[in-house]
Amino acid sequence: MQLPVVYQKAKEQVCKIWTTLQPLLTVHVGLASSATALIILEQCGKNKGYQERDACGFHPEGACCVLDGPEKIESTINMKTLWKNISVEGIDIILSRDAGRYICDYTYYTSLYYGNGRAAFIHVPPLSESVTAEFLGKALQTIILAILEQCGEQRE
Repeated sequence: MQLPVVYQKAKEQVCKIWTTLQPLLTVHVGLASSATALIILEQCGKNKGYQERDACGFHPEGACCVLDGPEKIESTINMKTLWKNISVEGIDIILSRDAGRYICDYTYYTSLYYGNGRAAFIHVPPLSESVTAEFLGKALQTIILAILEQCGEQRE
């Protein structure tokens, strides 16, 4: 599902995913336009500091995702372990604890909040000659399979 670059609409769709589909896990993928050949695994979402306006010119009430929500929420997925144990030839993968204060981090925090931490967020670079859609798709498949493997280990 593609989410709009609009805080309120993105939040509504994330809430709808959790209430109607009730997934065991959600994996969000966002564009990191400043990264040229880099995949970023995000560990946590932050609640406050959303001052930048979205595509419709708005920012969230109180500049936060959830009024009275916790300052940050960690994913139940151990992205550090994932990062240490995974490699994709032709692209660097790094770990991050700050997804920025825009729609990506807002979406991630919202999903972590409504999914009780059962969400992952992966920042990807824009498509280019070296990072093709096919290449990026295979890289994401490798990462998501590793995430699912970790989920299986957690459930045992």
